[in-house]
Amino acid sequence: MTELKKEIGSSPEESSKDNNIKENSTAKPLVESVDTKSPDTAPPPFEDLVVHITEKESKPAKIKEYFDAVLFALVVALILKVFFVEAYRIPTGSMENTLLVGDFLLVNKITYGATTPRSIPFTEIRTPFFRLPALKDPKRGDVVVFDYPGGANEVKPREITNYIKRLVGIPGDTIKIVDKVLYVNSVESPVPPDAKFNKEISQSSYTEIFPKGMKWNDDNYGPVTVPKIGDVIKLNPDNIDDWKVFIQREGHSVRLTADNKVFIDETENSNYKVEKNYYFMMGDNRNNSSDSRYWGFLPADNIIGEAMIIYWSWNPDIPFKEFGRLFESIRWDRIAQIIH
Repeated sequence: MTELKKEIGSSPEESSKDNNIKENSTAKPLVESVDTKSPDTAPPPFEDLVVHITEKESKPAKIKEYFDAVLFALVVALILKVFFVEAYRIPTGSMENTLLVGDFLLVNKITYGATTPRSIPFTEIRTPFFRLPALKDPKRGDVVVFDYPGGANEVKPREITNYIKRLVGIPGDTIKIVDKVLYVNSVESPVPPDAKFNKEISQSSYTEIFPKGMKWNDDNYGPVTVPKIGDVIKLNPDNIDDWKVFIQREGHSVRLTADNKVFIDETENSNYKVEKNYYFMMGDNRNNSSDSRYWGFLPADNIIGEAMIIYWSWNPDIPFKEFGRLFESIRWDRIAQIIH
């Protein structure tokens, strides 16, 4: 035990040295103080203690930055186009003089409820879609852009085409035209301010009128009732051809047997219940328009949006290489014109 204490304890010499250090107040400190008042001993400025290292941005990093910016812009543009506003150009004179060939307009898709894409871009391949909640229902007098449903005898159109017409009849309305005058539910409908008519009134019947076989024309038409959800159509040998394509467009088969029995989806049934709402569309150029008088009722699902404003207008018949003439053809008075 005595040996262990000696190894741990301090020797008398070491104790005396420690006491001498404590008592010696004049011992030199380990770190010398710096006289901040002396210019020779002042510390260097703070900025001199910091070394700034700058590196040139690499070319791949710049390319990625540009790519990300372009990609973001494309995504935003796509969202705006699909769900909010889309630009269209008027290719025909069916809406003269409300809309002229060469008018460029913006269409509001939110109003009636925007939809997801209806087809694969740049193809004729249809895709399932759903519609977002609408702000309002289409009403009489609206100028509407829609997905063309096809000719009177076509279950599906041969190609995807967008049309623009004026909505004149909502679900349940009765449409009739007498000597160019449009009646809705037996009440004369207001004529659009810039509507266009031929002076002569046609009295002959048209073979391509809807429904097929009716002795009507575009000046004297109807009456027809615009179908709505829940309406029951009573089918018989005399009218089955009028409704065959309509029923097929709703996704059902219909046929008439040799003994005059009607089969819907291969079940004998002479009553068909309408599954969708429909609209009646007409061009403002009343005698030069392919509209519901020729291809039938427009399904509510086909509505795309409401025409809002003309943002550009010029003569499309002038080639772009003749830019001087093309520029002179700009219809300045039509630009920013609200569509009514």
